[in-house]
Amino acid sequence: MSKLTEIRWHGRGGQGAKTAALLLADVAFQAGKQVQGFPEYGPERMGAPITAYDRISDTEIRVHSNIYDPDFVAVVDDTLLHSVNVTGGLKENGGILINTQKSKDEILPLLGDYKGAVYVIDARKVSMETLGKYFPNTPMLAAMVKISGVMEIDVFLREMKTSLEHKFARKPEVLDGNLKALNMAIEEVVQWR
Repeated sequence: MSKLTEIRWHGRGGQGAKTAALLLADVAFQAGKQVQGFPEYGPERMGAPITAYDRISDTEIRVHSNIYDPDFVAVVDDTLLHSVNVTGGLKENGGILINTQKSKDEILPLLGDYKGAVYVIDARKVSMETLGKYFPNTPMLAAMVKISGVMEIDVFLREMKTSLEHKFARKPEVLDGNLKALNMAIEEVVQWR
């Protein structure tokens, strides 16, 4: 029996949470996995909370619904910790990944009674150093692959390079920055507990 990994992404419209979820599904598919990647739509606008999902498995995925009990959660914007129940249904043997510059003392109390693994990354720092602009989705994507183990890091980086070469064929500087962001994020993600 193979392991099915379910991931829920929380972000705000325009931050790239949907793009990260869909890109993860695409890259995992290119690496030979069975995947589902989809957003949950409502009347969202730029800056409004959004949710996206990934299912990744080595065998056929037969469930077709939202993800209510994810193995992992990615929080692209830490301000959502004040207004969205990001740990709802989150399995304690998985983990939550939070993009934040805040301290452990500021963040952990916002997670309620969740006792599982907590990972953090400063995606702003990573994207500013590698891309020159704030695009949190690229660092969050790499950090999620590292903490979830949904695929080998070298396979992920290879498939991302192929995908980005196609997408940014006419913008090699953007390609280089994104590849640097992926590698830096893999090194920068930290486990708090």
